[in-house]
Amino acid sequence: MTLTKIPPEPSGSTRAESRSPTDFEVRSPDTVGGNEFRRQPPWWYHLKYAAVGLVFGLVFVKAEVISWFRIQEMFRLQSFHMYGVIGTAVLVGIISVWLIKKFKIKTIQGEPIEFHPKKFHKGQVYGGLLFGLGWAMTGACPGPLFAQIGTGALVVSVVLGSALAGTWVYGYIREKLPH
Repeated sequence: MTLTKIPPEPSGSTRAESRSPTDFEVRSPDTVGGNEFRRQPPWWYHLKYAAVGLVFGLVFVKAEVISWFRIQEMFRLQSFHMYGVIGTAVLVGIISVWLIKKFKIKTIQGEPIEFHPKKFHKGQVYGGLLFGLGWAMTGACPGPLFAQIGTGALVVSVVLGSALAGTWVYGYIREKLPH
C-alpha cells in the first residue's frame, strides 16, 4: 500500500469558495477524513466491490426487477411487483436513516453522519419526469442496466451509452440551468 500526501490549499483560497452556490454536496470536498494521507490500495482490494455488484445483479435478476415486462406492468398499473420492490427499498432506507440518527452512528473513519434538509426546486419535477419517461421507454433505470447487459441483453448497451452521454451533457450545461 502506498501513501500519497494531499497537497495543501493555496493560501487565501479554499475549494469551498470556488464552488457554485448551486452545489448541493452533503460532505465538503475539503474533508478527506481524520487523516491527511490517502491510501492507495492494491488492485485486488477492489474485488470485494465486484463481488457485491455480482450479488446485487443476481438479486435483481432473480427478483425480476430487470425484466422489461415487469417494468411495463408497473407503468401500466397492471402489477404490484415492482411497487413492492421499490416500496421495500424505501422502507429499508427510512429505517436505516432513523437508526443512524437515533444511535448517532459514525462513518468508518469516525466522522459523524449529518443530514441536511433539501430545498425543493422545480427542476426536480422536470428531472423526475424525464427520468420516468426514459425508464418507461427503455425498460431500464441506471441500477439494473449492468445486470441486463450481463444477462445477454446487449442492446441495453445503447441505453447505457445514452445514460452516460446524458450525464455528461448535464454536467456540461449544469451552470446554465435554473436550479
